[in-house]
Amino acid sequence: MADALIGLGGNVGDVRTSLARAIPLIVQRAAARLVARSSDYETPPWGDTDQAPFVNACIRLETAVSPHDLLGMLHEVEATFGRDRPRERRWGPRPLDLDLLAYDDVTLAGDDLTLPHPSLFERAFVLVPLAEIAPDRDIGGRTPAQVLKTLSTDGIRRLPHMRPDV
Repeated sequence: MADALIGLGGNVGDVRTSLARAIPLIVQRAAARLVARSSDYETPPWGDTDQAPFVNACIRLETAVSPHDLLGMLHEVEATFGRDRPRERRWGPRPLDLDLLAYDDVTLAGDDLTLPHPSLFERAFVLVPLAEIAPDRDIGGRTPAQVLKTLSTDGIRRLPHMRPDV
């Protein structure tokens, strides 16, 4: 089984409910075991900053699905929640964004998939929730906890837990 780290986020609609409902779909489609789920965090927009704040979280899975197949499944789940990748603007508003951050110690550099995620260590909005569930996970010779010490976390705040029935 592979150890996969996935970043989740969005800023359109009821994102927290979307995240809570997307995680079981990801687990089911990837025939995976959910190892850990971070808290939800409200985060300022990144890249295109003229939009609503995002809600971000991370999960850690064990799966036998290949990295490319897992990425395809993540895109299918995004579409289920209304994401239209071809029509959206880069770094713009979205109901659900799912990123494959790391997959075991696999290193890939392709047109459709780069592992570890190429912007992982530039984004505090990903590293804060990732450091909550995998602070010492070696990703390309660095850990989320190490890199997070070098980034500003201004504007990132942990949200209270949601009701368990969501």
